[in-house]
Amino acid sequence: MDKPFSQKLARFISTLFVPPSFTILIFIYFAFKLENNSSKQIVLLAVTLIFGFALHIALFVMLKKNGKLVNYDATIKEERTTPFLISCVFYIIGLVILITSRINIISIAFWFCYISNVLIVIIINKFWKISVHSLGAGGSLAALCFAAGPVGFIFIFIPLLVGWSRVKLKCHTVSQVLAGAVLGFGSTYLQMALIVNWFNYAR
Repeated sequence: MDKPFSQKLARFISTLFVPPSFTILIFIYFAFKLENNSSKQIVLLAVTLIFGFALHIALFVMLKKNGKLVNYDATIKEERTTPFLISCVFYIIGLVILITSRINIISIAFWFCYISNVLIVIIINKFWKISVHSLGAGGSLAALCFAAGPVGFIFIFIPLLVGWSRVKLKCHTVSQVLAGAVLGFGSTYLQMALIVNWFNYAR
């Protein structure tokens, strides 16, 4: 029997807005808003594509193919630690490149949040399966609001859609989705503010 439309829509939203997708969208915006040097734009976009998107997608495909993940949703929390740790390595390499390339501090601050937030999730995941999809959506909304101001909140519908899709697909509970979104937004905005303010003070 065919799946109902709502189920297909939830799967489409969940697949479209995997965390690496937000990485691509936000850093494309940052590249053209924050960088007036074409070489820096290219560096930021290349690092984002390779270390923020492609390697993460390839990692999950490889782990799923080798039977290390039951599915691409990583619904079994015990299977999540390994890909999360490997993802941190990708992010650290990307961070080093961004810093040495003197990319805008706002982009560097947001990129750093990927490392710290993943480490937080790894700890939480030992006890509870928080929604990484919602955390990514909430964190991206925070980065957008930090760079663009309150107008960024017009995109709040995206974390809401992502949260709905994860609950609809029975990948997470409402509390897991809400926790992910709140943690993603709060942690990211706070860290970005601290890093950028410290950088501006230290100059």
